Amino acid sequence: MNWEVDTHCHTIASGHAYSTIAENAEAASKKGVKMIAITDHGPAMGEGGINKYYFWNMRVIPRTINGVYILRGVEANILDTRGTLDLPEEFLQRLDIVLAGLHVGCFPQGLSAEENTQAIIEAIKNPYVDIIVHPGNPEFPINIDRFVEAAHAYNVSIEINNSSFISRQGSEKNCSLIAKKAAELGATVSLGSDAHICFDIANFAKAEKLIEDAKVPQENILNTSAEKVIDFLKLKGKEITL
Repeated sequence: MNWEVDTHCHTIASGHAYSTIAENAEAASKKGVKMIAITDHGPAMGEGGINKYYFWNMRVIPRTINGVYILRGVEANILDTRGTLDLPEEFLQRLDIVLAGLHVGCFPQGLSAEENTQAIIEAIKNPYVDIIVHPGNPEFPINIDRFVEAAHAYNVSIEINNSSFISRQGSEKNCSLIAKKAAELGATVSLGSDAHICFDIANFAKAEKLIEDAKVPQENILNTSAEKVIDFLKLKGKEITL
């Protein structure tokens, strides 16, 4: 498949990543990637998060670097079962793309699958949330059917996170079930490299094989076209022009 977009990339601002925005853009350009989303961790990540004003000021980032279009975004942390995010609405509405997910140290561990699912579904209902990241993480079991149904109903994309197969051991089975359910319902899927160094930009090798095995239709996968991402975000009320 041809991959034009990476919707989940980190920079040195996240504290545990190793490349700058410029380095990420250069790496993307060399790979023929047309668009990347800069989605550093929200403030609740602690030492791995960022002061909220970093996100307020993202307007200073050039729209294109080395010919690569830059989406200004965040990987926000879901904090509780009400789906509360760690950036206030006035910050979220300034961003091009908002990713949200459950993270150790930000969301309580040991809750039931029902409680974890409720937290994600409430975040899905947030009008600024575009993608739910690494939902297959076995540390936070969920009701897969309910999650995928809600994401589809609210036009929120479901991420298959390539990094999870390395950093979140045991994710593959859950991600496979999620991808198969998404294919069944026609839900929108996005692949995220979750790159913490520029060399991993658009590295979707394991995620690509998984969605192929799950028979997710190409037309339902965001990353194959920058225009497809723009159209998806437009449906979410976000006007982006290449």
